[in-house]
Amino acid sequence: MAGPLLPRYGESTLADLGQSLLASLGVPGEPNALALPPAARMCLLVIDGLGWDLLAGGRERAPFLAGLMSAGRWLTAGFPATTVTSLSSLGTGRPPGQHGLAGYQVRVPATGRLLNGLRWDSSVDPVSWQPGQTIFERAAAAGVGAYRIARGSFERSGLSVAAMRGADYRAAGTPGALVAQTAQALDGRARGFAMVYTGDLDGTGHACGCASAAWQYQLRHADLLAEQLARALPPGTALYITADHGMVDVPSADRVDADLVTELRAGVALLGGEPRARHVYAEPGAAADVLATWRERLGDAAWVVSREEAVDEGWFGPVDRTVAARLGDVIAAFRGSSAVVATIAEPRESALVGMHGSLTQAEQRIPLLSCLAG
Repeated sequence: MAGPLLPRYGESTLADLGQSLLASLGVPGEPNALALPPAARMCLLVIDGLGWDLLAGGRERAPFLAGLMSAGRWLTAGFPATTVTSLSSLGTGRPPGQHGLAGYQVRVPATGRLLNGLRWDSSVDPVSWQPGQTIFERAAAAGVGAYRIARGSFERSGLSVAAMRGADYRAAGTPGALVAQTAQALDGRARGFAMVYTGDLDGTGHACGCASAAWQYQLRHADLLAEQLARALPPGTALYITADHGMVDVPSADRVDADLVTELRAGVALLGGEPRARHVYAEPGAAADVLATWRERLGDAAWVVSREEAVDEGWFGPVDRTVAARLGDVIAAFRGSSAVVATIAEPRESALVGMHGSLTQAEQRIPLLSCLAG
């Protein structure tokens, strides 16, 4: 049975993309692991949920994106392959073990409560949680105009403040507005960088499944957005297109419900993460028993490791001491189409059709495509 696809930190992950974009723009001190060519103006389009394998299987629905694949490449997202962690890796240019947004739900060591990275908690200061400079702050400090273009509701979210602060935010609620706002932001700029985000494809996959007709139709809309950006941006602007993770559909037969299987709750203080990538926080002294139980109960359905094993094997990249305390005592990444849901504690997440987070090829491999505008 194939092993996990471990992220290639320092070579080709979203953290490396964040750094390489800055290096391409001439920001001093930034490594360029991806060897991106120099550019004065640049736009990065992030299509949430567009895995490399999904794009390859949907070429006929995405002629513009498919046409860029032969000259493009795939990156590994990072672990877990989820929006909170991936956007933070991209937005800070650092791996999860350093930026500390290491999952959809992780424990706050000071309180022992879970922090949901998408919904946040007003008692947790985002800047204290992630104090390092973002790529937008570093770009602006080097004289590069830095912009984010996405829905207005994201501007002041905890995730945005923690991992993507420092940009001139341009709110845009529709694909047409995304294109218009981005073109306007970069027009006339001698040096500029804009990150554009769209989450519609990911939302469709969660609700309907990434093998659904709805997902295929939505892929066509994402393709049109990318094509319109390429035509609307100032001539010569470098356009890069990537994603934050792939996705797999999880049938009901492959779901284990931790709220009904009592052995999975034995010795567990908190169940964090998400169905495809679990942070399991043990009661004091129970970590070894929880690890043994989860390994026995899940068998070949998941890679189940201790926190120490995950750190040693490089799942999160180099891990700072303060970040280590946020990681589960036991960490489970799921193979195939399996997942551990929690229908009582997490009804919304447990009802999703398409899921992501793990170390499979389908979830880890994301595209890096590029072209010149004009």
